[in-house]
Amino acid sequence: MNYYITYGDFQKHLTDYYQRTGSRMQFLEMINYLYRKELLSETPLPGVSPHQMLDDMSMEEINQFIDSLVFTINAYENDPTCVMETDIIPNSRDVFIIRHPRHTRPLLHKHNYFEINYVASGECTFQFEKSARTLREEEFCMVAPGSLHDLTIDDDSTVLCIMLRRSTFNKTFLSLLSGKNLLSQFFRTFLSDNNHTNYLLFFCPTTKWLRLIVFNAMLECYKPDPYSNDCCISWLNQMFSYMLRNYSKTVQFYDYQFGSEFSLVLQYIQHHYQTLTLSTLADFFHYSEPYLCTLIKQNTGQNFTELIKGLRMSEAVDYLINTNMSIGDIAEKVGYNSSDHFSRVFRSQYQMSPQKYRKEHRIPSDEALMPFRMDA
Repeated sequence: MNYYITYGDFQKHLTDYYQRTGSRMQFLEMINYLYRKELLSETPLPGVSPHQMLDDMSMEEINQFIDSLVFTINAYENDPTCVMETDIIPNSRDVFIIRHPRHTRPLLHKHNYFEINYVASGECTFQFEKSARTLREEEFCMVAPGSLHDLTIDDDSTVLCIMLRRSTFNKTFLSLLSGKNLLSQFFRTFLSDNNHTNYLLFFCPTTKWLRLIVFNAMLECYKPDPYSNDCCISWLNQMFSYMLRNYSKTVQFYDYQFGSEFSLVLQYIQHHYQTLTLSTLADFFHYSEPYLCTLIKQNTGQNFTELIKGLRMSEAVDYLINTNMSIGDIAEKVGYNSSDHFSRVFRSQYQMSPQKYRKEHRIPSDEALMPFRMDA
């Protein structure tokens, strides 16, 4: 049986319980408490109009609007340290977004879905495995499934929690994390690897548009029409694309075995691969070459030489398809001393010469899309 409550009432009960008893509850614990106390409505409450969108609103106005939203819940008697998709994401949804409750009880937990926490205002405490850090305004933290973590808010900060089914992430969003960008390739590898417990951290300063994307994605989760789920996914596609396009240089990730500095190694490789050698990379980060080789291999599945070649070839393909540059100029641009050496490596990678690849993959100019052209 379904039960209903507004965000404002749920937070009020959670805060009142804390102020009255000095104790805190986790999200699912409070749901069970409200169920036992018969404080949940059995009658559906008014929903959101399909036409409603959030536009030019202050944070105070947005929070007042969120307080009026209704979420549908069930009563659970489960382990709060292991939250499953079926516990919290509605069956009809691929994504579910909530405003993270304040004054919850700190408790390390894990789940089998992706969680993205967006700090819209203020700050919160994020604990991951054995470490803790403060997440500040305009930071996004994406937690991989199976990772022990917790988030606590002790003031009026606003943090949105985006819960995304693993199957939906793999089907819909994983394709964004591909291409020549080395960080994207790495994210794709570890986010789809069940053996990694990890998180990504993006800092996206002063981006009103990104904030509107997230809030409108949340709003779609509470619209009853049959288009809302697809609309929510579309908003999140914009969010991921916007973040990768504009803020990939701000990203950090954490790996308990190696620490967070490996993201800096990847970024350095990404920006210097044309002339980079293993020895110069090791010197720059003060690592031994054997340790650096191990670090790269265990985190990317490739050795240093394979990484460099992959980056050079991907860049070369872009030049072949999208420019009129000569083969010699492309070879120099991506880090090869001669066009002959470049052509040999390219042929071994793609089983054809650069010239043939360009001929087969480039769109002829007379076939290019020409909007507004009128044939005589």
